[in-house]
Amino acid sequence: MYPLLFRVVLSRFDSEFAHHAGMAVIRVLGAPPFSWATRAIAAPDPQLQVQALGLAFDSPFGVAAGFDKNAVGVRGLAALGFGHVEIGTITAIAQDGNPRPRLFRLVPDRALINRMGFNNDGAEAASRRLEKLRRRRPKTVIGVNIGKSRVVDVADASSDYVASTERLAPLADYLAVNVSSPNTPGLRGLQAVETLAPLLRAVKAAAGATPLLVKIAPDLPDDEITAIAQLAVAEGLDGIIAHNTTISREGLESDAEVVEAAGAGGLSGAPLRARSMEVLHVVRAAVPSDFCVVSVGGVETATDVQERLDAGATLVQGYTAFLYRGPLWARQINRGLRA
Repeated sequence: MYPLLFRVVLSRFDSEFAHHAGMAVIRVLGAPPFSWATRAIAAPDPQLQVQALGLAFDSPFGVAAGFDKNAVGVRGLAALGFGHVEIGTITAIAQDGNPRPRLFRLVPDRALINRMGFNNDGAEAASRRLEKLRRRRPKTVIGVNIGKSRVVDVADASSDYVASTERLAPLADYLAVNVSSPNTPGLRGLQAVETLAPLLRAVKAAAGATPLLVKIAPDLPDDEITAIAQLAVAEGLDGIIAHNTTISREGLESDAEVVEAAGAGGLSGAPLRARSMEVLHVVRAAVPSDFCVVSVGGVETATDVQERLDAGATLVQGYTAFLYRGPLWARQINRGLRA
């Protein structure tokens, strides 16, 4: 039924409006008694449990950052069968993000273009929501993705990341440093090893015992990806998330005028599948076998997830295909993995 609903109804709405409407439904599904029925339908098989980062993940498949920016849908996403939820990106200072429209569907490609710009309520608001979630003791692993506040100069990025870390790390199961979004000016420049090393060092010191990962861009040359992966190991990080959205527009099936009209921003979804596998192989070859590698990009089916796991991914995340597959997407993935 969902493909019909998407084609006839949801695709006619503005993409961001449709996302917020969907999130409202997800929030309802996370509250009793709806959550009881949802879990009964979508809970992962216990045999899918994965141990990573010193944590128990109910499934290797989770929600990538960007879907739940403000930690409002964690319980609903958990009920729908995701093994972990990475909230954010959260910035130390609340911000509205870029002007609308800023989220665009490329339906023939099963893809999205976004230039959201880290719109979020800020670290303080996120911490209050996480505190409530912790009191309710959700079983799902909650990762927190942090980024640079737009009003903060790139030269002062470390102190900005540390401010978010100090507030959020004690409430997170793991922390992810986002230096790879294409939608915050100057942010991707922080991926240069000479700049990234002191930033990661400062965040790690502030994070304490909370596992720390770094999220990279797929547009980097392979040698730079290798250098960042080796840096993450050398600095004592716990993992790497490969990867964020791409600024490339190569190989798209959508009409060129539609793509051009969408404008700048990060591309996500099925077109990233091949590059995502390449990046996974590069990262895995550069890090120890017990180093956590989270693969993101172009994941839609259980076969896609299994391919990432077979290629050395510890965990796999998705986001864009939720739009095209619907609310039982994680259930489909988990049942496919179990089979």
